Amino acid sequence: MNVLVVDVGGTHVKILATGQTEKREFASGPKLSARQMAAKVKRLAHGWRYEAVSIGYPGPVMHGRVLAEPHNLGAGWVGFDFRSAFGCPVRLMNDAAMQALGSYQGGKMLFLGLGTGLGTALIIDGLVEPMEIGHLPYLKHTYEDYVSDRALEHMGKKKWRKHVMDVIKRLSRALEPDEIVIGGGNVRHLKELPAHCRAGDNANAFAGGFKLWDKPQSAGGTRVARKKTRKK
Repeated sequence: MNVLVVDVGGTHVKILATGQTEKREFASGPKLSARQMAAKVKRLAHGWRYEAVSIGYPGPVMHGRVLAEPHNLGAGWVGFDFRSAFGCPVRLMNDAAMQALGSYQGGKMLFLGLGTGLGTALIIDGLVEPMEIGHLPYLKHTYEDYVSDRALEHMGKKKWRKHVMDVIKRLSRALEPDEIVIGGGNVRHLKELPAHCRAGDNANAFAGGFKLWDKPQSAGGTRVARKKTRKK
C-alpha cells in the first residue's frame, strides 16, 4: 500500500510518501486550519501516488478523532472530515506518538519531543500510549512552559538545558522506562544526554506514519511488533 504521511507541526507541515526519499514541507503557524492544511498537502503531494494517509496531529487524538483544537495552529480541527478532504482512508495519531512509534526498538520506551511544545508518548511492549504530560503543573507553570521553543528563546540555552535535564530526571523516576528517546527539533541543542537516553530524529515521524498501516488500530492504542526489552 502506498501511504502519504503528514507530520503537522507548529511551524511546518512535512510530508513524505511511500517510495519517496525527499520530504516536502510548507510553513504552518497560528492561522492554519485543518481545511487549509489538507488543501496545501494535496497540492504539495502532486505527482506522488498514495492510497491512504497518516496524519501526526499536535494534540490529543482518540479513536481516530481530534479531541481538542491545537495550541499553536488555527481552528477547525475538531470534527473535520479528513477522509473526505483527502478522498481516501486516513489514520490520525498524536504527532509525538507517531514519532515515538517510528523510534521504537522494544521494551518500555518514553518519548519526549522537544519542539514548539513538549510532545510525550509511552510505548510498553509494543502498545503506544499518547500522553499530554507537557500541560501538567511543573514549578510555577507547566512542563511545556520550561522546555518549549518559547522557553529556549526566553531563558537561553543554559537555563533551558537545566530544565530539560530536570524534566527527564523527574519523568524517568515516575515512569521507570527502559530507555528515553529525546526527539523533536531542539534535541540538537543538548550537549549530552543522561544515561538510558538516546537522541531521536524528526524523520522517525515518517517511519511511524508508515507503520500505522502495518497493523490494525485498536481502541486502546496502536500495537507494533514486540522486540526484546532493553536492559537498564
